[in-house]
Amino acid sequence: MSIAIIRQYFPKLTDRQCEQLEQLGPLYQEWNDKINVISRKDIDNLYPHHILHSLGIAKVVSFRKGARVLDLGTGGGLPGIPLAILFPETEFTLIDGTRKKIKVVEEIVAATGLENVKPLHQRAEELKGRFDFVVCRAVASLDKLVLWSQRLIREEQQHALPNGLLTLKGGQLREEIKALGKGQYVEQYPLTDYFGEPYYEEKYVIYVQA
Repeated sequence: MSIAIIRQYFPKLTDRQCEQLEQLGPLYQEWNDKINVISRKDIDNLYPHHILHSLGIAKVVSFRKGARVLDLGTGGGLPGIPLAILFPETEFTLIDGTRKKIKVVEEIVAATGLENVKPLHQRAEELKGRFDFVVCRAVASLDKLVLWSQRLIREEQQHALPNGLLTLKGGQLREEIKALGKGQYVEQYPLTDYFGEPYYEEKYVIYVQA
């Protein structure tokens, strides 16, 4: 596994960021043998299918210094950990309702020396606090994600993109978007606009304004 594909699309990475990203390969391999946080059939594609996918959100918005981002249903730390590496001055809270998955996140955060990540064993309904953005990857249908995230998004704006939900999704999404109703502002960002690999066909960042 190599971070070459990450450097191809994010050429301004610092040496420290490259070092942290390189650490993710063996760490996820080790933890995935114990707890299945990434499909075992796809762990060898960690960088092109999982790390790069997570960083698709960074092609839509560049999180600012002091911004607060919630990764809802983080699983083994995706997309939160790669985004936290890319934006070291942004605060990331990673939550999941499964304790053993948060244990993996805690261990990977400690091993990579990430100081801007707070992992919590908690469900969205129990969480207190407000965030600029809620991010997630393959968690639930859009209507559920909007329901869970809306009360957690703060009103104060500091990005060109208004605060809201950014979720990584694939396939035909027309019905999911339609189910949100006409009053909801939704934008689809095809990941093929940013990444050339065939894997990214019919994969999107979906933005829902709070």
